[in-house]
Amino acid sequence: MSQRSKPGPAVNRGPAAATARTPLKLIPATLVSASGFTLFALENRTVGFILLAAALVVAGFISRRLLIDLALIAVGLAAMSAVPITTDISTGHMLVMGTAMIVAVGIPYAVSRFITRDHAISYPLRTGEPWTGAEKWYLLAVPLLGYLILPVYMISTDVYRNWPAVSDPEGIGRLFLGTNALGIWDELFFICTAFTLLRRHLPDWQANLLQAVLFTSFLWELGFHAWAPFFIFPFALLQAKLFTITRSLTYIVAIHVLFDFVLFLVLVHAHNRAWIDIFFH
Repeated sequence: MSQRSKPGPAVNRGPAAATARTPLKLIPATLVSASGFTLFALENRTVGFILLAAALVVAGFISRRLLIDLALIAVGLAAMSAVPITTDISTGHMLVMGTAMIVAVGIPYAVSRFITRDHAISYPLRTGEPWTGAEKWYLLAVPLLGYLILPVYMISTDVYRNWPAVSDPEGIGRLFLGTNALGIWDELFFICTAFTLLRRHLPDWQANLLQAVLFTSFLWELGFHAWAPFFIFPFALLQAKLFTITRSLTYIVAIHVLFDFVLFLVLVHAHNRAWIDIFFH
């Protein structure tokens, strides 16, 4: 994707110019990312919280601003680790997990807007700029990539069994709602919150790598096992990069929702092989 020719509303880093980027800041930031890997991918809550606490202690010795920003990410990680992260689409589980998701993005946003008042976290839906030709073509390419990757991945590895088998209209509707809601939340937390806060203190490439570890680890616990990290990790990196270029939450959400729509179709087909029989696997 090429850079835009006209300046638009930038992704808000807060007082980034006044925030010195020192190599030491990478240490607590990496500990936060490692805690997410431990909490979600390894499902070791004890070690995960020890790493998270260590990150905040170290950050406190380096910078008050760094401590606050990493604490906001920690709130989200703690909220999600407090509930079962599964693909259960029962009403009870969807309410519990949905509440944790709201807390994970809501508290950091509220603190940034109403307490610290630096507006570091924002959700730019309208940038005032049209999408470029390359960006439009990529939107068309995303479902095709999903069509080529997801059926082979989900069915050949039996990973689709990590999602409930549904064949009734209500179950299919819940599955559709769940896959899309989770995809939108991924962008709100990992990109608009974690990546945005990390890049206030680190070079973009470092912040991107750390958020991609969190992104991939969370989806691993959700059920994307086997060789999923080989396409989820690059996807997470690209989403953050596109966010810095387009400055548009709408665009990255559109990408994610298109990909997740193919995921939804593949899951329905995998559990009901005579349905939507359009995939190669």
